[in-house]
Amino acid sequence: MATAASISLSLPPQTRRFSASISAPLRSISSLHFDSRRSNISSLRNPKLRVSASSMRIGTPEKISTTSFLDRRESGFLHFVKYHGLGNDFILVDNRDSTEPRIKPEQAVKLCDSNFGIGADGVIFAMPGVNGTDYAMRIFDSDGSEPEMCGNGVRCFARFIAELENLHGKQSFTVHTGAGLIVLEIQEDGKVKVDMGEPILKASDVPTRLPANKDQVVVKSDLNVDGVIWNVTCVSMGNPHCVTFGNKESQNLTVDELNLAAVGPKFVHLEMFPARTNTEFVEVFSHEHLKMRVWERGAGATLACGTGACAVVVAAVLEGRAGRSCTVDLPGGPLDIEWKEENNHVYMTGLAEVVFYGSVAV
Repeated sequence: MATAASISLSLPPQTRRFSASISAPLRSISSLHFDSRRSNISSLRNPKLRVSASSMRIGTPEKISTTSFLDRRESGFLHFVKYHGLGNDFILVDNRDSTEPRIKPEQAVKLCDSNFGIGADGVIFAMPGVNGTDYAMRIFDSDGSEPEMCGNGVRCFARFIAELENLHGKQSFTVHTGAGLIVLEIQEDGKVKVDMGEPILKASDVPTRLPANKDQVVVKSDLNVDGVIWNVTCVSMGNPHCVTFGNKESQNLTVDELNLAAVGPKFVHLEMFPARTNTEFVEVFSHEHLKMRVWERGAGATLACGTGACAVVVAAVLEGRAGRSCTVDLPGGPLDIEWKEENNHVYMTGLAEVVFYGSVAV
């Protein structure tokens, strides 16, 4: 069975190149693989995944075609919508009829593979609400592990729910995640504002085995990583983060010069992080402007990490490097982060956009 795909082209510059390799008008493309990471169309090696595009339109797909696509329930096929939040891409699955994910972690690994599958940083399931929440969200990372939460993913989740429920304008709902209750607000401009709750700072709860050096919190502590002494602050946003602004050799990072692929993986499995860790490398431009790159524990280098951006602002405040309201530049684009003093909650605001619709045999 071929997929009916309607493609939104309101994407970042690196993804817009995808359109250049398609001649218009586009009538039918079968047995092709849409790979938003590589920004091209390549031959598919997995015969079970077939994509055909019945139309190509600028902007958001028409509601009628979207609705009919999302209502499909053929046995043996997984219907999905791919979204991205600043280039952090996810496969969204309507799982509202069950409290168990429709696929297993090992299947998610195959789907996330950008050469033999759809290509994504994770698979997210929209599930029935728990403990009075409107919905529940679960996610499998591209390595098959299940994180507690994902900031960019939860914004994509919000837009997915709005599409499933045909919601318009400003909307707000609650979501149960592995990190607890999350409140989502879709704003009039289409951005999603997320109440991420309070940061977890107590060292044993992050968790980290690094000794606390400031009111049970690890702030600007020395961490030996393969012979290099990094200054790190540990924060949890429902998932663990190790934030660094520099090391003994370079007190102020220039993140674009960092060899992330070489350095990032060295942090993940350190014994100081019993639940592994996400690691953010941060450059300070001003009191209200930061830039970061991230190595995620279940996905490696990604274009954005929402919980990481929140952790970065919290760490910057704790170290006296920035104020409580910052724009954080990530490789995929900016996020607005605010750590409110009055209620201790962290708020994240940013975009989430449709990439394409598809079906895959499972």
